[in-house]
Amino acid sequence: MTTDIAYQAAADRYGQIPYRRCGRSGLDLPAISLGLWHNFGGEDVFETGRAILRRAFDRGVTHFDLANNYGPPYGSAEENFGQWLERDFRPHRDELVISSKAGWDMWPGPYGDGGSRKYLIASCEQSLKRMKLDYVDIFYSHRPDFETPLEETMGALAQLVRQGKALYVGLSSYGPKRTREAAAILKDLGVPLLIHQPSYSLINRWIEDSLLDTLDEVGAGTIVFSPLAQGLLTDKYLNGIPAGTRASKNTSFSAELLSPENLERVRALGDIAHRRGQSLAQLAIAWTLRKPGVTSALIGARDVAQLDNALDAAHNLSFTTEELAEIDLYAQEGSIDLWREVSTRGE
Repeated sequence: MTTDIAYQAAADRYGQIPYRRCGRSGLDLPAISLGLWHNFGGEDVFETGRAILRRAFDRGVTHFDLANNYGPPYGSAEENFGQWLERDFRPHRDELVISSKAGWDMWPGPYGDGGSRKYLIASCEQSLKRMKLDYVDIFYSHRPDFETPLEETMGALAQLVRQGKALYVGLSSYGPKRTREAAAILKDLGVPLLIHQPSYSLINRWIEDSLLDTLDEVGAGTIVFSPLAQGLLTDKYLNGIPAGTRASKNTSFSAELLSPENLERVRALGDIAHRRGQSLAQLAIAWTLRKPGVTSALIGARDVAQLDNALDAAHNLSFTTEELAEIDLYAQEGSIDLWREVSTRGE
C-alpha cells in the first residue's frame, strides 16, 4: 500500500519535546532523536518507515540519524530516506538535522572500510546520492581505525566541511583519549568537533568514567545510542523471546544477553518505572538524559506505537535523589556493549 495523501506537517510540532544545545556550538537538537539503524531498510515495509518518520516530525523530532551501511541491505535505509525526503520532507529540509557516518564495512576490498580519506570521502558522496542531498548536517567517523593515522581521518572530516558536503562533524565509539586527540586535530584544522555518539544505557554506563568529562572539556555534545540496550530495557523479553525481535534473529543482539541477572535487573527497574507512571522504556530514555552533558538520546522504532511510547519519555525527565539512588542498585554492567573493545582500545 502506498500513502498517496500529501503530507502536511503538524502545526504544533514544536514545543512537544525539549531541545538542547549541542556542546559549545550554535546547534540545538531534540532531546530524543530518531535513528534508522533497524526497521527502515529494503527488507522492511516502506510505508511503515514512512509513517514513523512522519509521526516523529509531527512530534518535534528534527534529527534523523543514518549511516552508509544501515539496512539491510547496506545503503537501503539511506535510499528509502531519500524517497521519504522527496515525497514528504523536502519543504522542511531546513528544519531537519540529517546525519550519516562511515567507518564500518560498506563495500568489498580495501577501500570500503576503516578510516582512510579514500573511504570517508567516497562514502559521503555515495550517501548524498542515495539520500538526494547536497549536504548532510553531521558526518561522523563511525569508529576509530587504529591502522590509519588519526590526522588522515580527521583531515577527511574537515575536508567534507570545507567542500560544503557536511556542516558539522562527529565521532562514534571513540574512547576518551582518542577523542581528545581527534578534537585537538580538528581544532587545528578550524573544524570543531560537534558531537560524539557513544552507546549508553542503564546497563552500559562506560561513558560516565571519563568520556563525558572529556566531551565537556573539548566542548562537544553527546548523543547516546542504544539507550534501551537494543530492546532489553523494555518489557519485550520478560516472558521469552518473541518472534521477529533482534534476539530471535541473533544478529546484533544475542539471546545470551538475556541472562537471569539482566532480567532480574530489568524487572526491578520496571517496578521503579511503574511507580513513576512510566513504561520501562520511558524510564530508560529519561535516565540517560539526566546528565547535563547528554544532548540527545537516539532511539529506534518498529512502528508508530513504539515511537510514541518512547517519545512520551519527554513528559517526565526529572528524578528525585531517592529515585536515582534506587535505580543505581540495578543500573549495573550487563555485558551488553558490543562496541566496548573498539571504544576502550588504547585507553
